[in-house]
Amino acid sequence: MRCEDIASHPDFRPLSSIPEVAVDLRYAGLRNFVGRDLYSTLDCSWLHRLAAEGLERAAEQLAREASGHRLLVLDALRPHRVQVQLWDHLDGTGLRQYVADPARGSIHSFGMALDATLIDATGRELDMGTGFDEMTELSHPRLEAQHLASGALTRMQLQHRALLRRVLTLGNFNGIDNEWWHFDMLDRQHVRQHFTRID
Repeated sequence: MRCEDIASHPDFRPLSSIPEVAVDLRYAGLRNFVGRDLYSTLDCSWLHRLAAEGLERAAEQLAREASGHRLLVLDALRPHRVQVQLWDHLDGTGLRQYVADPARGSIHSFGMALDATLIDATGRELDMGTGFDEMTELSHPRLEAQHLASGALTRMQLQHRALLRRVLTLGNFNGIDNEWWHFDMLDRQHVRQHFTRID
């Protein structure tokens, strides 16, 4: 299904319908690793209804744990045609571990993944130790203990990451080993086989 037709599909829900969640889609502007607006006129502020329900639960949990803080969604639905552009941009860089191969399909393209961080009551992003889409080992959750021991990451930065992971895990999302900001839902192969990919 084309992204332009998503509003008519009952399985998808707009991010604007989820209370207490802020949205700043980085691929709809210049603050991304490609350095250009990849979404242009496409409305990508959507998730599959299951992921939207999970995000809503996570936001409610965050309100209980850290009053005044909110989840900030940095990316949600990502059309397959944009995934191809990201993959092609990283050709020859050795950094393709950070972008799903379009031949398999990104879980973002099914509306079942999101990229997120946390903001405080003033709207300021919490310090996570690296920026969104910073393609270095400092972004890898599996290496956090090592980076804490070396002083490359602070205990506060890891506490912020842990809070983000905790609330999204309670929304039934799963994090990944090499990006603190990325979370997806359900088994990836199941999603690819049984959910609608947005092109």
